[in-house]
Amino acid sequence: MESSPAFFLIFSFIIPVFIFIIKFKLLKSKKPRLPPGPKPWPIVGNLPEMLANKPTFRWIQNIMNDLNTEITCIRLGNIHVILVTSPSIAREFLLKQDAIFASRPLNWSSKYVSSGYLTATIAPYGEQWKKMKRVMVEELISPQRHQWLHDKRVEEADNIVRYVYNQIKNNGNGLVDLRHVGQHYVGNLIRRLLFNKRYFGNGSEDGGPGAEELEYVEALFLVLKHLFAFSISDYLPWLRWLDFEGHNKIIKEATNTIRKYHDPIIEERIHEWRNGTRTHQEDWLDVLISLKDANNNPFLTMEEIKSQIMEITVGAIDNPYNNVEWILSEMMNQPEILEKATEELESVVGKERLVQESDIPKLNYVKACIREGFRLHPIADFNVPHVSIEDTIVSNYFIPKGSHILIRRQGIGQNPRVWEEPLKFKPGRHLKKDGFRVSLGEPSLELFTFGIGRRNCPAVTLGSTMTIMLFARLVHGFTWIPPPNEPIIDLSELERGTTKAKPLVVLGKPRLPVEVYHQMN
Repeated sequence: MESSPAFFLIFSFIIPVFIFIIKFKLLKSKKPRLPPGPKPWPIVGNLPEMLANKPTFRWIQNIMNDLNTEITCIRLGNIHVILVTSPSIAREFLLKQDAIFASRPLNWSSKYVSSGYLTATIAPYGEQWKKMKRVMVEELISPQRHQWLHDKRVEEADNIVRYVYNQIKNNGNGLVDLRHVGQHYVGNLIRRLLFNKRYFGNGSEDGGPGAEELEYVEALFLVLKHLFAFSISDYLPWLRWLDFEGHNKIIKEATNTIRKYHDPIIEERIHEWRNGTRTHQEDWLDVLISLKDANNNPFLTMEEIKSQIMEITVGAIDNPYNNVEWILSEMMNQPEILEKATEELESVVGKERLVQESDIPKLNYVKACIREGFRLHPIADFNVPHVSIEDTIVSNYFIPKGSHILIRRQGIGQNPRVWEEPLKFKPGRHLKKDGFRVSLGEPSLELFTFGIGRRNCPAVTLGSTMTIMLFARLVHGFTWIPPPNEPIIDLSELERGTTKAKPLVVLGKPRLPVEVYHQMN
């Protein structure tokens, strides 16, 4: 039977329409694409490329540069890791959709360091995190507590000036390692706030650290270095027993070293409170032990107290020293900037006393220098990872549930779409107008200081105060010049990190009347 012309006409019309409808439905149902990134292998994702291109953060920098993108996705195992260098996209993650990205990774490293996610920063989203963050915000770093601990902070600011003064006198050549100075100022201060003690042992006669403090601070930096270090076992847990690169062994040993110093103090203090031999709060540890629930029972377990103290010490040790070392290095290569900061300090403080916390609101240029240090030289390229608790869309890209979100601090701060001359140290860019008070916080995320959103660093006031006082005491109290063999300070970064490749060792000279230094003895 022959087909009629009408049949062919209808058939030729229906088939294209049918194909169009199918394509339209498929297109409509198709999820938006992932952010751009390298094509992953089955099962292992981009882990082979990561292993072949250490350090990982520089490999990621190169990927983003090659793709000319401000958001990228790499897959490690079955986890999508999303990297961001755009302030507007970062704000969408951490402000607009903050509730979706409020969790943390579940991996061996963070679980071990936090004794099973008991702490405020590392714990995933849930009741334990809410409990511990409330303790931090309401009990440890509230404005009232900050004022309560003022004298302890002053004692440690005085001690670091005394230590530097003694170093200059005793070294003969006046050389001072300012990295060493900065690290131990922060260590001393945190120990004083937590345990009301500067040293675990006897310290050194010149006011510096003893062998115990040196071992302790080294362990803190080892934990920091390996906690979120793109370890293979964090993405392929079934390979953990192999312990690639000795990652787990390093974390265990360093954590146990810290606990060796913490735990006896904590256990003895809890015993004192329970038997009534201690009744007066002197430090953060006393506050944590004294907290009670509605039934007048201890609000925190001993393990929660130990874990939270561990997290505080690890989280506090790095930012202040790194910032101050970098900005002093930059300033010695631009002496006019160092002179301007010194002039502001002398104008506000004079030369008959040391700079105090009460002077900080008037030190706008000093704070501008510190902001510029955070912008240009962050301590690490990534913030603590955020984890998405559901599928969502950000900046027209699909972000799967369980993705790890990392804001690239250096990428944000050196973004040429945001900052003019992004690689140049220019503190003046942060001074907006007369009477404007410079702050170290940054809600717009055009540079990454303390973060934003519900998982931001809650200790903005304390962190700002520590950094400003360390820098201001060093600049106000001493004149600094490069050593004769290094007239220009080397500003190279470590290949495997964003810290300065060489410690800042420079010539120091007291610039205040001698009686000012003697008043601290």
